[in-house]
Amino acid sequence: LVLLGEASHGTHEYYHWRSELSKKLIQEHGFGFIVVEGDWASIYRLNKYVKGLDSASASALDVLRTFDRWPQWMWANTDVAHLAEWLREYNAGRPLNEMVGFYGMDVYGQWEAMEDLLEYTREHLPHRHDEISRNLNCFAGFGSDEWQYARAVAAGQAACSENLERVVEILRNYETKLAGNDPKGYFRAKQNALVMKNAESFYRLAVGSSAESWNSRVDHMWLTVQRLLQFHGNDAKGIVWAHNTHVGDSRATTMALHNQYNIGSLSRAELGEQQVYIIGFGTRTGTVNAGSQWGAAMQVMRVPEAQPGSLDHYLGMIKYPQFFMRFQDADRQHPLLAEPLGHRAIGVTYNPRREAGNYVPTLPAWRYDALIFFQQTRALNPVK
Repeated sequence: LVLLGEASHGTHEYYHWRSELSKKLIQEHGFGFIVVEGDWASIYRLNKYVKGLDSASASALDVLRTFDRWPQWMWANTDVAHLAEWLREYNAGRPLNEMVGFYGMDVYGQWEAMEDLLEYTREHLPHRHDEISRNLNCFAGFGSDEWQYARAVAAGQAACSENLERVVEILRNYETKLAGNDPKGYFRAKQNALVMKNAESFYRLAVGSSAESWNSRVDHMWLTVQRLLQFHGNDAKGIVWAHNTHVGDSRATTMALHNQYNIGSLSRAELGEQQVYIIGFGTRTGTVNAGSQWGAAMQVMRVPEAQPGSLDHYLGMIKYPQFFMRFQDADRQHPLLAEPLGHRAIGVTYNPRREAGNYVPTLPAWRYDALIFFQQTRALNPVK
């Protein structure tokens, strides 16, 4: 695995250089898929497009314009569109099993996952479709509002976890038949069921414990990465796009003090450090896309100068507009890298006036294998 981070979800340079690195990994080193911090069901439409399996869309922009879950700009932007067109051209003429895929690994987007799953079972598992539909209806009776469901469970209403476990179990029982006829179709259907099941757990936990809900979401993302590696075979190589907080080894941050882990720490622990390469990103200043709160209209916000004493501040003193640093074992023993430094982290919601709270104490040489830094960055360009 190569894990490619980002210090925010709304910065052009991060997306552009992750795309350029991904292209080289695909062309020169045989990497077979990209999996991103996005919804499985909606990103799968883009996967079909880059493989030439979507005859209804004339361009990647057409596909991205169908993305309707906030924050749309996170994936419906011109950098992703350019990469998708490159992937489609790269895949053209290749056998289907050699095409490079583009997938989502997040736990969000469960309502669209439900629609996709029911469409699949209606066609491929008709004698169990009604039973699956009844089980899913337990979670669907809240006006497609997952938080309403979570609050109702916290107030004493019965949870839907057993219903969703049953759906996964039904699909698992028919794996030999369904996967034998159409392995990709079955993989997609089961992933939709896992999104439903794990989203239920995530939102229910999110009402109470932030640490538990964080780990619940990470567990789903890591399970998705593992399933993709397994599906692509013993020699599979994958590229992961996610925020620095997900890909940078959590054990080198204060996340570990709160019993939180992430893809970076899990992949290194389970695959071995020699099988994983982690690249973080950062900036000194610029602009970024974000919302003032969850669901708010997107704004182009100013990213203030990095806080004095932070990692980003010190890197901002280097007289290059952009550069990268590689960390090796000797660097990890250097006394100047022995103390944590704050490393800026901007999410989909952001308030530049509260900048001090946006820094994760980090041992950079342990958190990453390399770090790419830009003195000035600019906001993504959302699709129109």
